Amino acid sequence: MGQGRWIAIVAGLLVLYAVVGRLGGIIVEWLWFVSVGYQSVYLTRLTAEIVLFAIGALIFFAIFYGNGSLAMRLASRHEPPPIVIPWARTSRRVAGLQLALLTGGVLLSVLVGLGIAGSWPTILQYLHPASFGVSDPLFGQDVGFFVFALPVYELVQGWLMLSLVFALIAALAVYVVRLVVPRVAPDGQLIEGAAPNLGLLLDLGAGPRLHLAVLVALLAVGMAAGSGLDVLKLVYAPGRLVFGATYADINARWPALYLSIALALVFAVAVLATARARSLRPAGYALGAWILVGIIAGSIYPALIQRLVVQPSELDREAPYIQNNITMTNRAYALDRIAEVDFPAADAVTQEELNANQATVKNFRLWDPQPLLDTYNQIQSIRLYYDFVDVDVDRYMINGEYRQVMLSARELSPDRLPSQAQTWVNRRLQYTHGFGAAMSPVNEVTVEGLPQLFLQDVPPRGSLPLTRPEIYYGENTDDYVIVKTATQEFDYPKGNDNVYTEYQGSSGVGIGSFVSRLLFAWQLNDANLLLAGALQPDSRILFNRNISSRVQLVAPFLTLDRDPYAVVSNERIYWVQDAYTTSDRYPYSQPVGLQRGSLNYLRNSVKVVTDAFDGSMHFYLAEPSDPLIRSYSAVFPGLFEPLDQMPADLRQHVRYPEDLFSIQADLYRTYHMKDVRVFYNKEDLWNVARRLADSQAAAIAPYYVIMRLPGESKEEFALILPYTPPNKNNMITWLTARSDGAAYGTLIAYQYPKEKLIYGPMQIDARIDQDPIISSQLTLWNQSGSRVIRGDLLVVPIGKSNIYVEPIYLQAENNKLPEMKRVVLATGNKIVMEPTVAAAINSLYGAQPATPAQPPAGQQAPTTAQPPQQLRPEAQALLDRLNSLEQEITSLRDDLRKYLQQSQP
Repeated sequence: MGQGRWIAIVAGLLVLYAVVGRLGGIIVEWLWFVSVGYQSVYLTRLTAEIVLFAIGALIFFAIFYGNGSLAMRLASRHEPPPIVIPWARTSRRVAGLQLALLTGGVLLSVLVGLGIAGSWPTILQYLHPASFGVSDPLFGQDVGFFVFALPVYELVQGWLMLSLVFALIAALAVYVVRLVVPRVAPDGQLIEGAAPNLGLLLDLGAGPRLHLAVLVALLAVGMAAGSGLDVLKLVYAPGRLVFGATYADINARWPALYLSIALALVFAVAVLATARARSLRPAGYALGAWILVGIIAGSIYPALIQRLVVQPSELDREAPYIQNNITMTNRAYALDRIAEVDFPAADAVTQEELNANQATVKNFRLWDPQPLLDTYNQIQSIRLYYDFVDVDVDRYMINGEYRQVMLSARELSPDRLPSQAQTWVNRRLQYTHGFGAAMSPVNEVTVEGLPQLFLQDVPPRGSLPLTRPEIYYGENTDDYVIVKTATQEFDYPKGNDNVYTEYQGSSGVGIGSFVSRLLFAWQLNDANLLLAGALQPDSRILFNRNISSRVQLVAPFLTLDRDPYAVVSNERIYWVQDAYTTSDRYPYSQPVGLQRGSLNYLRNSVKVVTDAFDGSMHFYLAEPSDPLIRSYSAVFPGLFEPLDQMPADLRQHVRYPEDLFSIQADLYRTYHMKDVRVFYNKEDLWNVARRLADSQAAAIAPYYVIMRLPGESKEEFALILPYTPPNKNNMITWLTARSDGAAYGTLIAYQYPKEKLIYGPMQIDARIDQDPIISSQLTLWNQSGSRVIRGDLLVVPIGKSNIYVEPIYLQAENNKLPEMKRVVLATGNKIVMEPTVAAAINSLYGAQPATPAQPPAGQQAPTTAQPPQQLRPEAQALLDRLNSLEQEITSLRDDLRKYLQQSQP
């Protein structure tokens, strides 16, 4: 058997293996989609992939193999007599060529088909477009043309060009092997009558010459079409000033592209003429002119226009294009929805304003996510195999009060089991799920400096009922598990014993039969699925359990927020995942980066809710007017649900996502400048406020607060971020996104008077460092085996001014248990550090505040604020002295406890 046939057999076996493997994968995927109730989504996607694969592969094969076969026929008519190579060897060479064409055509067609099939979202959106209702400023086309249609035109053009290139290579290879090689003697000399060098190609015969010329001409036409698409893509030109076509692009590159189109067509005609004239000169002249004009008109001329015409009067020349960029960027990121409101910026928050905003005061955040995560993992992990992955901020009604809380799900981490317990049975059959969650208010601390817990322990107990605490689906559930087996599942520890259970849900795929076990053993590459004796007829395999992966499998066209968050609702745990529709095809809009590359259009169009127990998913439309989600809704009619169908209790926990807000806030630093001249000169550029973190300046991340916005009647859950001017640290604006009720998604920028100094976070941090009492205390604590952790400094607007809140944590060197020891409050020119918020407010205002003192551990805080007492001056002085002594005693007690802890062996 010849070497070529062996190659063909091996290639065929590889293709067969890939097909069988993919077929098994399709069956497993289908079973999974059926189990989650989205089989219609998968069927639509699979049908699109199969159709596109077939179209892409078959047309490519037809072009490739058709041209190769045509070359074989034409070569047989012009093949020279066998002067050097015997006919036997020539026959084998012909058979080898035919086999190579067939094998290469099949393999290349499969690869090309797979590439085309991977573009199914683009094709399906093209077939179900939606209007943006906005025209691009350059061509007057609806933005939907650039988002939905233009990518498909580029895809088709690139696919056809690729097909023609490989067809040309195949045809050229055939002609070289059959018509050129026989004309070369073994010593490398041409046989008599053969033309030298390139003349060999001209001496192939009329048929082969014309064939090659047509292919080259078609490639030139394809490149002309590409230049035509490049004209449309000028709206994405990466200009020096702004994104999108500018003066030089319109007045130099645009004409150059049209000239390139004309020269490409001239070259195509010249190539065809070459085939008849048997001379390369017409094609050579046309190609030279094409290249030369491309260099001059495409690079040199635009550079000259930029230097000689634009730069001397850049603002005047570029003004309309800058305006295009400002307008389209604001639309693409919904910055045009931001309402701008003047904020009066009084010198300090008054005690009357503080008393009138008690819900805000009671929700001052004293716990940062990272220190609290460390604390949770120390005091609430319960066992080494439990893990808190992330801490989320949310709000709940607790005992009739609107409270901001920190919440983290207690997930299972089998990797933390002892090495001897890392068995297949333990990891796949027994340790299958996490259990419960920890929740604490943002503002309450025990006398030991630990968080007061609203929800704790296993089984869960606390202020919220949680009767279905099992977490089979979460952020840390990356492995598959099998439930309803002969091996009982570990549920939770109870004293020195464990409580076991059997899964009560219906999620997963049945794996009781031998066929299903064989299928999953093949796909998961795990022979234990065939050998395990614990599997029963009703056993079910739970896989794709990571909540983000599950969402991406159902809707890979959505970009997910980096921070899914847990919600306790209806006595069970849910995960809420914000999902975005994105595009990088919005004309003139400034690109930004987010996870999967660059984008220049962004909407938080979907809220995905996943049940932690049974893995069920619901995709709720948060912004049904978004054209991209309208297109996907037409593609997948049963996938999305209206937001008002979300259960009311869950709806109360929807929040404005941080990723979206961060991108909007970063762009708004520049794009709040709507005036072209101001934008060009960057006269009013802002920076995100910074603060000191580990002695380094770092930008503040957006943070959630419960606060009463100016002009509103009650407190609400909002996401805020302050700004400062460039190279300065005073605040100039703060941006907020509302999350509650009908106001959800409202963006407001509160702007301070530019002529007035409003302290920024860096300035407050500097004042903390300069305060002799505070800095000496922090220096003392930061010695002798302890480390001071300064928490996030939060700016909380209250009334007509701001109050600044910074928690101080203390952590022993050999202990990962941060304890909240002090809180710094500042407003106006006053700054204090006290053990509690109540004491700090008392120090700020010199009188008993309306905020009640925080209770000792285990006692319930009063639910209503008591009015301040009107005391005589002498009594007030005694009360102030008493408070001061209490604070000194508390400080000495803390220092003594720390000393005793460090003195223990």
